[in-house]
Amino acid sequence: MTAARPAPTTTAVTVVGIGADGWAGLTDTSRAALREAEVLVGGPRQLDLLPPQCTGERIAWPSPLRPAVPALLATHAGRRIAVLASGDPMFYGIGRALIEEIEGAEGVAGAEGAEGVAGANTLRVLPHPSSVSYAAARLGWPLEDVEVVTLVGRPAARLAAALYDGRRLLVLSAGAGTPGEVAALLRDRGFGPSRMRVLEQLGGAEERTTTETTADDWPDSQPPGDPLNIVAVACRRAPDAPRLGAVPGLPDEAYEHDGQLTKRHIRAATLGALAPAPGELLWDVGGGSGSIAIEWMRTHPSCRAVTVERDPVRAERITRNADRLGVPGLRVVTGAAPAVLAELPQPDAVFVGGGLTAPGLLDACWEALPIGGRLVANTVTLESEALLADAHRRHGGELVRLAVAHAVPVGGFTGWRQAMPVTQWAVRKTLDTPSGADR
Repeated sequence: MTAARPAPTTTAVTVVGIGADGWAGLTDTSRAALREAEVLVGGPRQLDLLPPQCTGERIAWPSPLRPAVPALLATHAGRRIAVLASGDPMFYGIGRALIEEIEGAEGVAGAEGAEGVAGANTLRVLPHPSSVSYAAARLGWPLEDVEVVTLVGRPAARLAAALYDGRRLLVLSAGAGTPGEVAALLRDRGFGPSRMRVLEQLGGAEERTTTETTADDWPDSQPPGDPLNIVAVACRRAPDAPRLGAVPGLPDEAYEHDGQLTKRHIRAATLGALAPAPGELLWDVGGGSGSIAIEWMRTHPSCRAVTVERDPVRAERITRNADRLGVPGLRVVTGAAPAVLAELPQPDAVFVGGGLTAPGLLDACWEALPIGGRLVANTVTLESEALLADAHRRHGGELVRLAVAHAVPVGGFTGWRQAMPVTQWAVRKTLDTPSGADR
């Protein structure tokens, strides 16, 4: 059961970005906002940077932070609140959480028909240069050519999806131990030659940049440095490491599997039919090795996926593959479809790679889709092919047969070995999509 949202407030909130240089680095506008605030909210380190002239009640964020936001706003309704954030509050900062909570409260008020409440909640943001801006300036790296990956509250495995030869990364650290975790991951993923530097306390009096070294040479015994750091990585792939591209169709060898794997060429065609877009959610029904869901998520950091696999051993294997290939956020549901589908959030697209003959499965997937949603189903059996032909008759879409052949030795010559052909049904749900038996 979802917890009730606190009643909307009329609290004015100012979010002030602050750097390692503390009070001295703030603009006059930011200083005035902090002096005038009746409530000062931030991390203990940030609150300690404020002088006595900031007389507001000081409240340290609890952990976890995000669930505490609505209650804090409700508790201090009607008071002037200043929230401290590291650097730019709208760049992987608390600004997003506050915006979403305030807009959510206004939406609830509007839905309930309250007059004059929507818009009464205000959020004023006074940014400070972010650690990323400081790091790019110190390194001489054009910021538009750099990819930023945050590991604050996130597993280090997500860094793997950003590893490409020649790419420059700035990694937002969760603490003093993050540089060592980054080095270990780079070595494990075949990027040991990547060059690393750690930049600490950027913008402050204690600012320091470590000597450049490779991930291979990073000493495991090196004592942790300052917890306020960012890791700069110039990616270099080891010569013997597998090359993983940025588009669907990763090498089959990239996956741990027991044979239940949508092969590379079929996988690329399937992702093309599914057409992932930023922020969309995929159901991968009959996950197998998880390859479709994993490559869906690799297309954009905001893409999400749920894979359904009834075999617990395979479900664990999917989790390992997702971790290895940089999408640890893949949700793996162990259970049989269609029974477990009712518990899942509405998808933007559905892929059915197994279990098509389960009674009601295809219909359940179709009914779950919103208008504009896509459904793609693959099969190699005659029985399932008949089901797809019937679905195509009822709902339209495109029915194709995909055939792949590989060149193999034939004695002293070379010949073609045909893989089992795959029948694929792909359809987009529209307002005029046929839904009955007659077309």
